[in-house]
Amino acid sequence: MEHNILVVGGNGLVGKTIIRILKSRNPHVNIFIGGRKGGTGNHLKIDVTDPRTFRVIKEKEIDLVILSVNDKEDHILRFVIENKIDYLDITKPTPDLVKAYAIAKNKAIQSRIVFSSGWMGGIVNGLVKTLAGNMQDIQEVKLFVYYSVKDLAGESSAHFMAENVAKPFIRYENNRPFPIKHFLDSEDFDFSFGIGKRGAYNFDVPDLYILNQIEKIPNVSVKMTYNSKFITWLLGGFQKVRLFNILSLKERKMIFGSSGNGDQSVFEIIIKTKTGNEKLSLQSTKGQAELTALSAVLHTEELLKKVHDSNVYFSHQLHQPASLLEKLKAYETINIKSSR
Repeated sequence: MEHNILVVGGNGLVGKTIIRILKSRNPHVNIFIGGRKGGTGNHLKIDVTDPRTFRVIKEKEIDLVILSVNDKEDHILRFVIENKIDYLDITKPTPDLVKAYAIAKNKAIQSRIVFSSGWMGGIVNGLVKTLAGNMQDIQEVKLFVYYSVKDLAGESSAHFMAENVAKPFIRYENNRPFPIKHFLDSEDFDFSFGIGKRGAYNFDVPDLYILNQIEKIPNVSVKMTYNSKFITWLLGGFQKVRLFNILSLKERKMIFGSSGNGDQSVFEIIIKTKTGNEKLSLQSTKGQAELTALSAVLHTEELLKKVHDSNVYFSHQLHQPASLLEKLKAYETINIKSSR
């Protein structure tokens, strides 16, 4: 069966990586690239701020739209729901995800609408499930993120940090929301893969919302450290003296906008149950763009199987946890250690 897949934002770093991995694993799939400068061949002119440009999606009989550019007004989401087209979004920060999820839940859904905006393409929540026999047994999840400024990164993560670094966000303690800010409340953590002990600070990712509000885990926190201990310390100092509050958006983008030529990306999951703690550590030797793109491709492959009914999903809900773990382990640039 022929499948027509559109990657909106397919000219960006993550979009190009999605296309490369998807083509290599699924050569039978027709892939279209959506962007503001499209208009010839498989390159379609699509501007997420202008719904008039979406007509070509129906003309090309697109089966699945993968969104790798932030659509703040959810124009694409509304269009695919109205036209019964499958949808996978990997781009949304927590506030935008909550808003989009509310839109989708209040619509009559006749396609698969998948939100995959958790850390590294939404795989953390699926991996949490591999550490516990029953999600109801989990009392706490801690996610620790190692972020390298040497990593080859796209603009979206830098723009998110620049826009939100001075704003409070929510972590959950005993199912109660607590407002906190980035780069405060340091906690020492001994990272795997040769990184060693680092101070890790508050960090907002959609997994906070998903694990508490969707998976009903009462205690959820996320902390991040940079590859440079000095940068990590400096950002914490900036937050303490409220320097981010007085810097312009342009100045904040300059702080967070660095992108190197490539480095590893690492995250570590700790879960607490009544019987003890379990840990999973994941390293992507080719960095966060590769891992995010691979995650999007794994979700896409689940949708291509046509085994999931029309509904609204978070991406981890598409997978059997053990199967997701094995697929990640099989990828040549990913290393996983698990205590379970």
